[in-house]
Amino acid sequence: MNSSPQAAQIALSTLTPGFADPVHDTQAVFRTLLDTLSRPGRIGTIDNVLPASRENARSHLPHARADLATFAALLALCDYSTPVWLAQPDAVLGSALRFHTGAPLVDEPHDAAFAYVHDASSLPPLSSFAPGEPETPGQSVTLIVRVDSLTQGSPVVLRGPGIAHTHIIAPAGLPERFWRERAELAPLFPCGIDCYLVCGDALIGLPRTIRVELN
Repeated sequence: MNSSPQAAQIALSTLTPGFADPVHDTQAVFRTLLDTLSRPGRIGTIDNVLPASRENARSHLPHARADLATFAALLALCDYSTPVWLAQPDAVLGSALRFHTGAPLVDEPHDAAFAYVHDASSLPPLSSFAPGEPETPGQSVTLIVRVDSLTQGSPVVLRGPGIAHTHIIAPAGLPERFWRERAELAPLFPCGIDCYLVCGDALIGLPRTIRVELN
């Protein structure tokens, strides 16, 4: 990591703004994240908590590649005790996370409490991430994956807690092995990986408790 004064000055000059009202906005985003994880497959939206959303920028934040929902989620979830792994190097996003949350960035996915994959096609094997331990299943990674669309891909059927019968989603851009690798983690329960699929200001929650059937 380059910690020279010049590098710090460049990071500050292009720093992506965070929440205008950190307490209120963090609570609002956290409620959306909790709701989408407790109601798997339902699309949630994150509105009016960041400068880009107030200026009607639908997809990206000033200076950052991350979608609005991704950046808002990371701001709400991360702090100095939650290491973050970025699958694609992003100095601007990294600087913003360190500045606004104090979260350290790590070099290996297994060391991360939160991981963000900007390019879903380059998603590493899910076995690369920490699923937690039987005594501490909560110490697993939460995976955030940016997809091309939440509604225009091949349909999959969700079953499990939070779903009355079944729920169909159709995210586009995930590698086909994602669903197989996710199913391979099921025997590890209560360990596993919770996941958010994000696109623009919208997201879907996929908790580890959900079973998936491919159509």
